[in-house]
Amino acid sequence: MTIAGGEVDVEGAAGDWEREPDPSDSLRTFGAVVQALREHAGLSRVEFGTRVRFSKHTVESVELGRRMPDEDFVERAEEALGNTGALRKAARHLTRGEPGLAAWFRRWARLERVAVSLCTYECRLVPGLLQSEAYMRALCENDIPPMSDAEVEATVSARLERQRLLTDRPHTTFDFIVEEGVFTRGLGGVDVTRDLLEHVIEAITPRSVVLQIMPTKSEQHACLAGPIQLLETPDGQWRGYSEGQENGRLIADRKEVSRLYMRYARLRSQALSPMASVGLLEQMRGAL
Repeated sequence: MTIAGGEVDVEGAAGDWEREPDPSDSLRTFGAVVQALREHAGLSRVEFGTRVRFSKHTVESVELGRRMPDEDFVERAEEALGNTGALRKAARHLTRGEPGLAAWFRRWARLERVAVSLCTYECRLVPGLLQSEAYMRALCENDIPPMSDAEVEATVSARLERQRLLTDRPHTTFDFIVEEGVFTRGLGGVDVTRDLLEHVIEAITPRSVVLQIMPTKSEQHACLAGPIQLLETPDGQWRGYSEGQENGRLIADRKEVSRLYMRYARLRSQALSPMASVGLLEQMRGAL
């Protein structure tokens, strides 16, 4: 996938759906330095791996910018390659890519920027595009292991920036189906929940944004298998995204995407109407 002038080359990305996200420039640069120093020392990856006590595969992943080297790798590599201090200094500037976004989510986030239609079903938490800042911070505070202050700020900043899609792309349709229990959980306390409800009600005001709530009590439910995210590309292709703990997967297979779309379409008919959903949110807000 390539990005030029802020635009995503969707057509050229078809073969990249199942690959890992692009490494950051700093990881690629660090890897290139390791490779250059290793080759200058006349060591193969196997020989170098033996000296630093890491596998050939790990050495290759670091050199290609696919893996963040840990402290042991940096120290052992420094000793094996002349103790110049270059690797220690370079390691201080390493980043994993776009700050605030999980590595497995970055490709999907890039596609969101050019999509003509986005559909999201969530049963775990309020979708990122609809979260209030206080709710974002409550999510960060509940993360395990604990996030650093810098990580919290990067996450919040990235998510607020991503939310600009709702206002910057008025011709894109945004459809959300969210479980009622997500709003009644009370994450962060009463004040955070009240602020969240007010934020969501305001966020779904534009004609391009629609929210439906799936009632907690329902005899039918088409998406019991978990969350669903779908988008339509400018050339009319549909893509899916599936996310679990510490991983995410872009889905390009037509049959798999079709199954997800059918489930989402059925759930739409089972959820409350947009008007009834807004009414329920206002009722929740009034009850706090």
